[in-house]
Amino acid sequence: MERVSAAAIIDAQGAVTGWSEGAHRLTGLTAEEAVGRPVRELLAEQPPPEAVAALTGTAVLRHRDGSSVALQVTACPVLGEGGGPGGYVITAAPPEEREPSLAERAFQQASMSMSVFDTDQRYLRLNEAACQVMGVPEEVLLGRRFPETVEDEVHSQGFLRHLRQVAETGRPLRYESFTGAPALNRDHAWTTDMWPVRDSSGALIGTALAAFDSSDQYWARQRLALLNEAAATIGTTLDVVRTAEELVGIVVPRFADFASVDLFDWVLGAEEPPALAGTDIALRRVAHGSGTEGTPEAAVHLGEVDYYPPFSPPARAILEGRVIQSHAGEPAFMRWVAERNARAPAGRRHRVGAHSMMAVPLRARGITLGVAVAVRIRQSDDYGGDDAVFAEELASRAAVCVDNARRFARERTTALSLQHNLLPRGLTGQAAVEVAHRYRPCGSQAGIGGDWFDVIPLSGGRVALVVGDVVGHGIPSSATMGRLCTAVRTLADVDLPPDELLTHLDDLVTHLAGDDTAEVAELGATCLYSVYDPVSRRLALAAAGHPPPVLVLPDGRTQVLEVNAGPPLGVGGLPFEAMEVELPEGSLVALYTDGLIEDRDRDIDHATTELCRALTAPADTLDALCDTVLKAVLPEDPSDDVALLLARTRALGEDRIATWDVLPDPEHVARSRQAATDQLTAWGLDEAAFVTELVVSELVTNAIRYGAPPIQLRLIRDRTLICEVSDGSSTSPHLRRAHAYDEGGRGLLLVAQLTRRWGSRQTGSGKTIWAEQPLPPT
Repeated sequence: MERVSAAAIIDAQGAVTGWSEGAHRLTGLTAEEAVGRPVRELLAEQPPPEAVAALTGTAVLRHRDGSSVALQVTACPVLGEGGGPGGYVITAAPPEEREPSLAERAFQQASMSMSVFDTDQRYLRLNEAACQVMGVPEEVLLGRRFPETVEDEVHSQGFLRHLRQVAETGRPLRYESFTGAPALNRDHAWTTDMWPVRDSSGALIGTALAAFDSSDQYWARQRLALLNEAAATIGTTLDVVRTAEELVGIVVPRFADFASVDLFDWVLGAEEPPALAGTDIALRRVAHGSGTEGTPEAAVHLGEVDYYPPFSPPARAILEGRVIQSHAGEPAFMRWVAERNARAPAGRRHRVGAHSMMAVPLRARGITLGVAVAVRIRQSDDYGGDDAVFAEELASRAAVCVDNARRFARERTTALSLQHNLLPRGLTGQAAVEVAHRYRPCGSQAGIGGDWFDVIPLSGGRVALVVGDVVGHGIPSSATMGRLCTAVRTLADVDLPPDELLTHLDDLVTHLAGDDTAEVAELGATCLYSVYDPVSRRLALAAAGHPPPVLVLPDGRTQVLEVNAGPPLGVGGLPFEAMEVELPEGSLVALYTDGLIEDRDRDIDHATTELCRALTAPADTLDALCDTVLKAVLPEDPSDDVALLLARTRALGEDRIATWDVLPDPEHVARSRQAATDQLTAWGLDEAAFVTELVVSELVTNAIRYGAPPIQLRLIRDRTLICEVSDGSSTSPHLRRAHAYDEGGRGLLLVAQLTRRWGSRQTGSGKTIWAEQPLPPT
């Protein structure tokens, strides 16, 4: 159609008073036919009210030949006498032919959804983006109220409420929402600016809005929030399975409708990672979760091993070391879903609609630990590039936590194994005491501690009871504990008194700390060393920063032995004090580490009282009493290791001990031999007489020849036959090799060959040489 312009003049009564040639050409009506007629007679249909109110819009005129002509009409008021309305000048052109203005082009081509409403929320204008969101052309919406064009949902009501608020208050506002739209298949995040539209006089004539689709920013914020939440949620415990469950809990249901975590078996054990081959990859399912109760999508049960073929996304993710995405319609995806359905048809209906999945390798410190799989079923969006970056970051954090848990478990297992190997497994029977013990490693994240105990047989039927605690946890503490345990046994073999032994042990700990370039406090330790003599029934003990033992007398009375705790081992330069106490036969001595009574949530005095009460509980055996004590005193989840050693004392009666004073005269050697032989006959140990005569002869001779008075011979019938010779000299004997023509020098060598063991110990008045031999079978 030829481009023409049309003009008409309408008076205040709505009659045509002027008609241009352009109007004639557009409508076919001449000026004689149009002038004087009411303008409504020239319209094929009534214009929408909003167009009348805005004085612009589309008008449909009736052509002279009976057809309809759609024109874009603009009305300009004309003032009459006195300033009142005198009519309108109307200009029009065919809509398809009118050249849009720059502002109109900008409005229509804007990337954001823009709409104009009247004060009653009727559509007046929409741009192309708004029409795409609504899913219909502009003509369908013009003149209709907003509630008539959307479903009656909560988000639509909220939108309408804000639109009305702008019309009522005349103030602009910004409205953020996460909703769907008629033409969109999923929810979007919208940032909507609404503002009032006013005429030249300032009167409010409508409202306008611009809605920006901020879904990308919204999902970016959601992913960042998930990462922040993951940092606080994943890795709360040093447990591999629990860490995997925490990862699944983060991604379901906000990021995935179904998720699973599969790990290599070696991650759950103590083995080293094997090399990956191109064959099926065996993984163990440790965690999975779903938005549907019961996780029906899972084709593998928790704890089961699944074999992933090389073509599968999980296997590819592990072999290629990158995120693998797969979507509905792709051969690999369909093959994978079909394989899952074939294995677990019961949950097939829950897999219908699965359209996108992502397999993410769990890698930490250059080692692949397993794979995490995320599947979308009900969520309409496929996984994209941003999702892959997010999943990789999340999996990386989770993998570090899993690896930390694995390393902790491995170190804990190693430390516990080392601990068990170093601690006494089966304590040999002692005539001096009956013993029972318990060691309970804690389950804290700090790891296994350095608690230890020992029962060491000493000469003369005596026994050393030791308990200690190395500061710190893990393998270093266990290794230090092993050193101290060995050192105590070595020093105990020298028969040092408790305070002197702790002094040497303190020097050793200080030396170890210096060698390891560590702070002394970091390698510090506490220790309680005690020696019980069943002959004198006396208990000598000294402590280095260790809790005192508890004594239970045969009549049931309990008391905490007042031992000077002394400084912990490793402080250096401070003395240790020993004490002695005489015990009735059948007394119970309880030695323990601080984990039994000390805890951040417990009062130590109350815990000690509970310990004393528990030690008096009736029990058939000491082993049963150990269990009773731990159950009564320990909390459900102790924060430190616990070592408990119970010893019930025995006494050697006079019928098992024989003592003779020996004059420093060689003639008394024969008398000593005879006295020992007679005593063995009285004990029914004639078979041991020959060896005992030789031992007595050599030891008494050496004491007379090299020692100093007073000299004493003592025989003790314990679980072995013990021969002791004491004198007033502090010079210790030693073995030496005698030459062929030497008259002496073979005595101690002979004693060492004929007895099980021999040695010497210093006493307050000199020394004692002793030798043990097994009792003959009865």
